[in-house]
Amino acid sequence: MSLPIRIPRRAAGQAAVVAAVFTTAVFTSGVTPAVAPAVVPAVAPAVAPAVVSADAPAAVPAAVADEGSGRVAMRFETVETYVMYSADEGAGASNDGFVVPVYVQASKGGEPARNVRVVVDASGLAGVARVGDTHMCEAEGPVFTCVYGDLQNGDGESYSPLSLRGVDGVEPGDSGTVTYTATADNAPAVTGTTRMTVGGPRLSAPGQEKNVSGLAPGKSAHVTPRLANHTRFPANQGVALKVDASEGLTLSALHSNCFYAGSAPTSAWCTFPTKAAPGAAYAADAPLVYTVTGPRTLTGEVTYTWSSAPSRPAGHPVRGVGPPLGLVRTPARGIGDGQGRVAVTTDVQVDYRPVTATVRGRVGDTVHVRLGLEDLGPGRMTGDEEPGRFEVVPPEGTTVTSVPFRFEEDGGKWACDRPEKPGGAFVCEIGRDQFYEVRHEGGTTAIDFHIRIDRQVAGARGTIRTVNPYDRTPANDVAVIPLDASPAPPYRYAWAWAAGALAVVLLAAVRLRRRRRAAPS
Repeated sequence: MSLPIRIPRRAAGQAAVVAAVFTTAVFTSGVTPAVAPAVVPAVAPAVAPAVVSADAPAAVPAAVADEGSGRVAMRFETVETYVMYSADEGAGASNDGFVVPVYVQASKGGEPARNVRVVVDASGLAGVARVGDTHMCEAEGPVFTCVYGDLQNGDGESYSPLSLRGVDGVEPGDSGTVTYTATADNAPAVTGTTRMTVGGPRLSAPGQEKNVSGLAPGKSAHVTPRLANHTRFPANQGVALKVDASEGLTLSALHSNCFYAGSAPTSAWCTFPTKAAPGAAYAADAPLVYTVTGPRTLTGEVTYTWSSAPSRPAGHPVRGVGPPLGLVRTPARGIGDGQGRVAVTTDVQVDYRPVTATVRGRVGDTVHVRLGLEDLGPGRMTGDEEPGRFEVVPPEGTTVTSVPFRFEEDGGKWACDRPEKPGGAFVCEIGRDQFYEVRHEGGTTAIDFHIRIDRQVAGARGTIRTVNPYDRTPANDVAVIPLDASPAPPYRYAWAWAAGALAVVLLAAVRLRRRRRAAPS
């Protein structure tokens, strides 16, 4: 059985509205206690449009007890309207994202709600959706019983009880209902209903747009969003555009028909009254402008998606003041993906230089030599970029016997890939787990090479070279690894002398014995 989703301890947890496939507008749920109003006073729910998404605020349902009253009371933090799938998907649609969060209202006594169970009845979806089992709850036909257990005061939990599957022949706006009732041993029962609707057409974007490279901090570039309606349904409610820029990029042209995530936004949501016709394609009548605002940003991306149900998502409170963005007809060629995406590379570099040391010791010694690289910046890798490597060719007259590493509670003998042929390079990819314990972004990443000195070689030098795709200063990428080998101490040869002397004595004894045998009696 899958694990439930824990709702954070707060009045309106975000887990009440979780991202769902092809989701559009949602409103706060109308939830009523299944008890007489004289016992539990009802409070009218507030209505606030939102998109069902992970960062949207939870709907605030009807309270069933006054805050701090001391009584244990529960409420649902569900949504009033939920879009199950798009009409054009038909029987191919599948959506497991509908959740039923139950919250225990904070009270003075702090007592938990005990033995909480929720019964979800999806029989009202007949004709608009098929219902499947997510294996989180016990299913009996279209009725699902979910055991939430004990829920702490001021806390909650959420299950996804059913899988929604599409049916053919539906139209946008077709709908049904799901009802649910929560009971507990020590709290009044509550019940709620969500209207489950079939959404409008899915709208397509071009996919990968032309990449932008060499963009300097403070400089701007632009992209013109395009869409196509490849379905048989018109977008009767108009269309909406959602734009997101990654960290270090900021949307810098603010249009009056767009709402933004703050005054220096990385996300925008724009609406258009255009009822995108079946088979038609459109483009924005002005480009969206974005600027590199992160001085250490190496790469980024701008993505955008289209929706046929214009309902503003949470987290976009600032309305633009510039000229409105419009749509114009355009050819549909090349528009057939779920999103548009522009990959951005800046001219900021991450300069690596080698960390080297001398292989110093006597012949026969195995010494530890710390080798690696130093990150001089100024750029900083965010985790999406490949951090690069260093390559070590040991000096002539030596042998690398191991490059040991530790990772969590484990470890190994070779942190670097060994060369296939003698004289080749040991390749050390610092993004691997083997370097997790010693990697320091913006600092030094180095590890001990265990090197045996086999013999003295005058002037022998190995090399260490750093490599990363954002290093634009090649002059300091290579350094030498000198060999300073002294003769082995005399005691290391004592065994050889003793063995040689013993061999001479034994050989003399053998010869003497042979002569005696050969002498005439």
